[in-house]
Amino acid sequence: MATKSKKAIVCHLEKAFDSASIKNALDERLIYSVGKESINATSRDWYLTAAYVVRDRLIDHWMQTMSSYYEANAKRVYYLSMEFLMGRSLTNSLLNLEVEAPTHAALNELGVELEKIRDEEYDAALGNGGLGRLAACFLDSMATLDLPGYGYGIRYEYGMFQQHIEDGRQVEHPDNWLRYGNPWEFGRPEVLYQVKFHGKVAEYKDEHGIAHHQWMDTDDVMAMAHDTPIPGYATRTVNNMRLWAAKSSRDFDLGYFNQGDYIKAVEDKDRSENLSKVLYPNDSTQMGSELRLKQQYFFTCASLQDILTRYLKDHDHFDALPDKVAIQLNDTHPSIAIAELMRILVDLHQLPWDKAWDITRRTFSYTNHTLMPEALETWPVAMFENILPRHLQIIYEINHRFLEEVRHRFPGDQDILRRMSIIGEEGGKRVRMAYLAIVGSHAVNGVAAIHTQLMKQTIFADFERFYPGKIVNMTNGITPRRWLNQANPQLAALISAHIGQDWLKDLSQLKKLVPLASDVAFRKQFSAIKRANKMRLVELIKHKLDLDVDVDSLFDVQIKRIHEYKRQLLNVLHIITLYNRIRRGGECVPRTVIFGGKAAPGYVVAKLIIKLINDVADVINNDPQVNGRLKVVFIPNYDVSTAEIIVPAADLSEQISTAGTEASGTGNMKLALNGALTIGTLDGANIEIGEEVGWDNIFIFGKTTQEVAALRDYQPMDYFNADAELREVLEMIASGFFSPREPERFKPIIDNLLHRGDQYLLLADYAAYIACQGEVEAAYKKPDVWVKKSILNVANMGKFSSDRTIAQYAKEIWNVKSVKSW
Repeated sequence: MATKSKKAIVCHLEKAFDSASIKNALDERLIYSVGKESINATSRDWYLTAAYVVRDRLIDHWMQTMSSYYEANAKRVYYLSMEFLMGRSLTNSLLNLEVEAPTHAALNELGVELEKIRDEEYDAALGNGGLGRLAACFLDSMATLDLPGYGYGIRYEYGMFQQHIEDGRQVEHPDNWLRYGNPWEFGRPEVLYQVKFHGKVAEYKDEHGIAHHQWMDTDDVMAMAHDTPIPGYATRTVNNMRLWAAKSSRDFDLGYFNQGDYIKAVEDKDRSENLSKVLYPNDSTQMGSELRLKQQYFFTCASLQDILTRYLKDHDHFDALPDKVAIQLNDTHPSIAIAELMRILVDLHQLPWDKAWDITRRTFSYTNHTLMPEALETWPVAMFENILPRHLQIIYEINHRFLEEVRHRFPGDQDILRRMSIIGEEGGKRVRMAYLAIVGSHAVNGVAAIHTQLMKQTIFADFERFYPGKIVNMTNGITPRRWLNQANPQLAALISAHIGQDWLKDLSQLKKLVPLASDVAFRKQFSAIKRANKMRLVELIKHKLDLDVDVDSLFDVQIKRIHEYKRQLLNVLHIITLYNRIRRGGECVPRTVIFGGKAAPGYVVAKLIIKLINDVADVINNDPQVNGRLKVVFIPNYDVSTAEIIVPAADLSEQISTAGTEASGTGNMKLALNGALTIGTLDGANIEIGEEVGWDNIFIFGKTTQEVAALRDYQPMDYFNADAELREVLEMIASGFFSPREPERFKPIIDNLLHRGDQYLLLADYAAYIACQGEVEAAYKKPDVWVKKSILNVANMGKFSSDRTIAQYAKEIWNVKSVKSW
């Protein structure tokens, strides 16, 4: 009977995917869901209409997918992440459902352009960069591989801020992505969980003398679910992303209202709902720091309650939890979930500690995304105790038992106890969340080979000794569906015309392009597509900045979060060096240097770097001596949709972080997959990209991790004094050449480089970077050589599909199998 039902649904869906059916559905949805007729429908009305029609077709698959997981009694994986940078859904859903062509045709018959209405979709910035975009790629791959996967996060009312550039400075504006509603999500008011904060812990003993704990007198908030379907490519699997919105446990205090104190009447509601108001509040203040910790607990607590509710539908004990549930912690932000699961098992379900701990450790796994000790999240014990008093007790107990094990393994070594303790003592007691994640997980992974190696050798060396084999590598990847098929449709079509479409689900198939790198006709087509993509970016720059750039210049691209370790400043030093050479009559390849990225609101130096980029751009772009041979562009409000235009247009990909600081990077993968050549250090995934594409097809410079570690007595002034070009560049910045009205504007930057140690070794790598850029120019002067290298980059990027990464997680960490919905 069930089989017959599935076949009936299949027939229904196949009928619904032809253009005539879609056209009829568009007509109906416009009238009955949007409330308009075609004669007065706006572009936004048509976008909503198309979204509802596509969503309808997702829902059948979505329902069947969820049913199939229950029928198969499948083990599920839950991906907990503070960020999901999903990008726009309309085009992605059409492509993954393989119905873009009939939808395009149906809209055309109605006099509507798909290209125009898809720009009406708001690009929700529910992430800050690579972390959130990685999570989005992983959800896409889980669905494509038919894995029972769920994403859990926060439904921020305001995402990462809207970045405006005013007088060259970053100015943050609210990112009100929900202003016009979100047709892709389903609010679930019936899926509501209580989340507690503050209060006190009462200890009592039962009739057997066993101690128990009750967390009481708490401030409570409710978490309400909002679901978004996540379709896989060329499969009927549609998984779920569930985001939590904070709701007050009491909307209105009638007593205060009746007294005329209207503000006080809604104060509790406003305070509670602030929890999911904004992504990453500025944690440089005590209040911002507390809010961030509360956000982390809020979504992990709600997610665990939801996961266990689902599990307990088919089980009356927790023995099988690790066999049915795998929880992946995306960085340290959700690691409080370890203490929360222990609280649930021990306090609420009365499991013995040892049994609860065994279940917990076999359920969780943790992904580390940073090598910098200062970036490993810690919380002051006093603040933690105020907000989550019971969890602090649990963490102390976990730490005590763990350190007893360490003491037995390394008797007499007091220093290792200090180094490995979950509670750090330096500068006041703090909870080390990464250590909690390592101790409380059965597997810990890095995200690139060198990153994982350095984890074992540096920041987590003691844990590698204590847990040999626990730290493993899972090199990151990206989804080729969005980052090639959607972002670069002309190149995708060219590839498919020559090797078929299997590459969309097996990116290693791109290897078949290798012989075509020597094919003159293919190179000509490839070059024409690159130029068309560059022309699209030229138009975007003209539209946003009213700036003309040369489409045939070398498009030199650095698009990523603005941070000192990512070394946008080193790029600026090269730009000024080129500028000085041009002013002296030197020859250079015409070049357009393109930046995009946001600085954290409280990160003063990063925001000053943005100002420097724009001040340098203002001088160079308006200098008649330059005559258009060098242009500098900062594209504001960089987001996924903007990246989909920049990435296919890039000629050169700047991946120039100090060796040993970038865990992996995924922008390097997106750009190389679209034919940009990489200039970079031996850092993160750059090394593996070089191994795959060939060292002749990538530009590498700078000190290695070993050389960086050996620079213990680094003196930046030695480099300043020894290099005339470097000295000239820094003196121009310091003297106010680019800021004549405020000559000392960039003094903090110069001080950091010359007098405060140049933490990220810009001066040490400057000469090598300039020389490497010379190699780039020499290659770009030979178009046939350049395009061949570009094609070979595309052809050899198969390893960097997120499908490969997720298949590796599923096999080696999660032990999760695919489940076909049909």
